[in-house]
Amino acid sequence: MPLLVRQRASGRMRSLYRVDAGVLAWWGARVECESAISRLEREGLLHRRSAAAARGRLDRFAATWQEVQPSDLVRDDACRLLRVHDLRAADALQLAAGLAAAEGRPVTLAFVCLDERLAAAAEREGFPVITAGAPSSRPSR
Repeated sequence: MPLLVRQRASGRMRSLYRVDAGVLAWWGARVECESAISRLEREGLLHRRSAAAARGRLDRFAATWQEVQPSDLVRDDACRLLRVHDLRAADALQLAAGLAAAEGRPVTLAFVCLDERLAAAAEREGFPVITAGAPSSRPSR
């Protein structure tokens, strides 16, 4: 969302994106972004014109990212993640998609995340995590 709507983390996320525009996203990420934009608009925190601009940015951004598609592996991993981490279903699916993209070697793929709970779970699964602050201090394996 910080790449679509001005937020506290927008500057940091834009800097990261300028350095590495290669984005892998879960198939449902676009729906989650639309949900967030619509919620901000309904709550009066985003005017109609700004929401339309954010949707335009989402369209352009989504056209450049690579999507991890739904699969039995992603679903099964998401179910496992729900049992071992304090996650919601959508977050478990995102993390499972990351695991699928990393092909079983999460240390090889940075996981960019602004949600503390999801970031903690990703780090426990072995991902180097990048947040709004500094990258994870987790040592490489």
